[in-house]
Amino acid sequence: MQFEQGPIRPPNEAASLLLRFTRNCPWNRCAFCPVYKGRKFSRRPAEEIREDILAARRIADRVLETSWRLGHGGAVNDAVAGALLQDPTLHASARSVAAWLYYGTGSCFLQDADNLILPTAELAELLSFLRSTFPEIRRVTTYARSRTVAVRKLEDLRRLREAGLDRVHLGLESGSDAVLRFMNKGVSAAQHVEAGRKLIEAGLEVSEYVMPGLGGRALWREHAVETARALNRINPHFIRLRSLRVPRRTPLYAKLVAGEFELPSDDEVVEEIRVFLEHLEGITSTVASDHIMNLLEEVSGKLPEDRERMLAAIRDYQALPEEERLVFRVGRRGGAFRTPSDLERDPATVRKIRHLIDEVRSREGRDGVERFVTELVDQYI
Repeated sequence: MQFEQGPIRPPNEAASLLLRFTRNCPWNRCAFCPVYKGRKFSRRPAEEIREDILAARRIADRVLETSWRLGHGGAVNDAVAGALLQDPTLHASARSVAAWLYYGTGSCFLQDADNLILPTAELAELLSFLRSTFPEIRRVTTYARSRTVAVRKLEDLRRLREAGLDRVHLGLESGSDAVLRFMNKGVSAAQHVEAGRKLIEAGLEVSEYVMPGLGGRALWREHAVETARALNRINPHFIRLRSLRVPRRTPLYAKLVAGEFELPSDDEVVEEIRVFLEHLEGITSTVASDHIMNLLEEVSGKLPEDRERMLAAIRDYQALPEEERLVFRVGRRGGAFRTPSDLERDPATVRKIRHLIDEVRSREGRDGVERFVTELVDQYI
């Protein structure tokens, strides 16, 4: 038993049931994005999606049957999950269903990049079918493009909400039209705002993704300020930070090599986030730094009450001596540290990282250390 799944999902949907409604991205031209490149977008036939939903249901029922057979009364606990995940005949999609039941999130994420491009009636029917097949699902979420949402009628979005869609993830990335044009995002700041506001008016939760560093060194301040300004007009439920990385397989890498784009340093991105936070006004969004590519994960909280705490976390990092910031960066990128306070809590690891930095510096100089840090973080892309 198996069903089709796409290549990515948001980090906060890691424990969700993953079902693929479309394949790849209908735009697929963003300069910074490494996903879907070289792959054609296609809409999966509705009957094919229904078959996948039924396959996932059969797998879930098998997991529950296994629990009863092992004497755990339908609970998907460590013993049941362990027995299933050790089965070499189990397909990856079946393992994902077992993990979903184990974590008990009750959430379902629809892959791939822009499911709201599907006809409203078709998508609404599929959502209703999903909800009836999996009555235990408590939340259904999806990716969508702002440009697609902006041309949707409000009544269509309300229909999707009534059919069972709860949350939409949008890649805002930037509120600066100059940055959006340079990155070939295919959408304007005004369209971003229109899409976010329309989804909220339709009763849907909105999760907006912001990409610190996307303005480069030339447009960093405009990127920070204009992105905050766009979000102030939307007031989304979530603002999720995803710091820029530039792997070789992205179109942006060629611009980087050609000198058309200058990648900001970690410390410059931290300063950009500080300016961004200071310009968020009059909104009640939750800011999330829930990705390993972000240097400071403690820059998370609810606005406006947690703004000062988030800014204080930035100031505390900026107040560290340069060498201590470097030690933290290496430790964070290598998975040893989560917050700068770990520098005091784990002196043994600090000593090991200092020794490692000294070794790299002696062989390759200061630039070599920066290349080493870059390689550490790029492994997560």
